[in-house]
Amino acid sequence: MVIAAGKSGAEDVGAVLRAHGLRVTRPRLAVMAALEAHPHADAEAVADLARAELGTVSTQAVYDVLHALTDATLVRRIEPAGSSARYELRVGDNHHHVVCRSCGAIADVDCTVGHAPCLHTEDHHGFVIDEAEVTYWGLCPDCSTARSLTHRKDDHD
Repeated sequence: MVIAAGKSGAEDVGAVLRAHGLRVTRPRLAVMAALEAHPHADAEAVADLARAELGTVSTQAVYDVLHALTDATLVRRIEPAGSSARYELRVGDNHHHVVCRSCGAIADVDCTVGHAPCLHTEDHHGFVIDEAEVTYWGLCPDCSTARSLTHRKDDHD
């Protein structure tokens, strides 16, 4: 999220919320700030971050905020296989994700082929396709290094 020159982050986020027909509330501002600082966070992590900022907010309130922000297309919900839903502020560009099989770390991967939906199918069964979701799986640099070190140690034992 880009902060407009001359405005505080809360004022800018407030303007974005209002532009999408949402009231500006402290929980919404806290959730947006949490996702700005920690993209791909799950709801529990977002709730913990919001509580750190607000002092108190129920988990249900955080879920309600995430739902409202997702419905308003201000937040994107992703659901990697075997993982709880994750949330991010990067919306509208049809990017993809890479997920570490070991630790679950997630990173963005820009669309690699053309414009949205980035992938084309010959048989779309009559659907009007506007988005393609691709998840790449592998090991993040930290887990890959750790695995290499473990294998080297095992080779020497």
